[in-house]
Amino acid sequence: MNVSYGLLGEKLSHSFSPLIHRLLDNPNYQLIPLPPDEVGNFLSNGTFQGINVTVPYKKTVIPYCTQLSPIAERIGSVNTILRRPDGSLYGDNTDYDGFLYLVQKSQISVAGKKVLILGSGGSSLTVKTVLTDLQAGEIVVISRTGKDNYENLHLHADAQVIVNTTPVGMYPNVGVAPICLAQFPACEGVIDIIYNPAATQLLLDAKKMGIPYINGLPMLVAQAKAASERFLNVAYPPQRIDEITRLIEWETKNIILIGMPGCGKSAVGEAVADFLHRPFVDLDKKIEEMCGCSIPEIFEQKGEEAFREYEHQVLCDIAKRSGQIIACGGGIVTKPENHDPILQNSFVVYLKRDLSQLATEDRPISQSVPLEKLYAQRAPLYESLAQLTIENNTKPLYVAAKIVGRLHP
Repeated sequence: MNVSYGLLGEKLSHSFSPLIHRLLDNPNYQLIPLPPDEVGNFLSNGTFQGINVTVPYKKTVIPYCTQLSPIAERIGSVNTILRRPDGSLYGDNTDYDGFLYLVQKSQISVAGKKVLILGSGGSSLTVKTVLTDLQAGEIVVISRTGKDNYENLHLHADAQVIVNTTPVGMYPNVGVAPICLAQFPACEGVIDIIYNPAATQLLLDAKKMGIPYINGLPMLVAQAKAASERFLNVAYPPQRIDEITRLIEWETKNIILIGMPGCGKSAVGEAVADFLHRPFVDLDKKIEEMCGCSIPEIFEQKGEEAFREYEHQVLCDIAKRSGQIIACGGGIVTKPENHDPILQNSFVVYLKRDLSQLATEDRPISQSVPLEKLYAQRAPLYESLAQLTIENNTKPLYVAAKIVGRLHP
């Protein structure tokens, strides 16, 4: 494989790294997905100049490195490899830089605190080293086996900070958490190094409980900055991390439109998608495709509860993906189980329109329940979920431009 710079791993379809490195002026950065039996040959015979390494190869690559940096040697994990002028490989660890930045960015205090690290892989080793340097108190690593495991978490109910280094909850297997946060009444902060989706179930649970939290995107960008500086022999200003983090969020998160039936979500959504050259998804149309009949027919033949179950299935499948414009049905917010999928990976926009202008044709509930009553029930839910509220009483293109202008970093 002819690669100058890139990311070595086994399964990389979820990675944002090429986009980040393009923003760091390295357009030649590529994904290098390899099975375990091909890694050795790539490292021994490849022509790359610099690569990053992700799971499950952060320890695998060490024997192929002629020398390790002091921090990589101390941690026992390598995520950055440089080819030196003599052709030998130098192993480094910029995950240290990344996680250190993440903790500082989170403003979650770890000094003197009992910290639970979920997972015992290469990332866990880095996290433990950073926490030690930040003078954390007791640090407990939870693994699937060993004396500290998921069967005896009750022994650590006094944990004050929890760090997830496992892949549990990562795209595409979203909606699950490695632990139940309710088991930790003393928890003061949650850090999840996963960045796709933007909010894992663990972080959504922390939000509901009022616990400060942060995802792993700033860590990914900070370690990429440190790696790129080594690859290209350049220096970037510290503020570049925040700038790129905001741009990556903008490029990868969905925009979900919610609001009353007939408020124009589909028309505005299509306009936003055209504006941004992104795919547009109308959840109601997806439901009709799945069921092979129209929404009114689903209501007539199977009832509202069946429709809501189809709606939930389609939402969970669509909303976990990235970079889309999604128009939701008006009643999607009435089911609490839809709230987490809506929030996990999206900017949520509440589209408002005067009740007198709402269309009701082919809308079973709008035709059977007074709009004022529907609005009274649903408006508080729309408002609680949305990060942005926009009035839609004009042309879709104008409303789309307003949405993009308000959300774009």
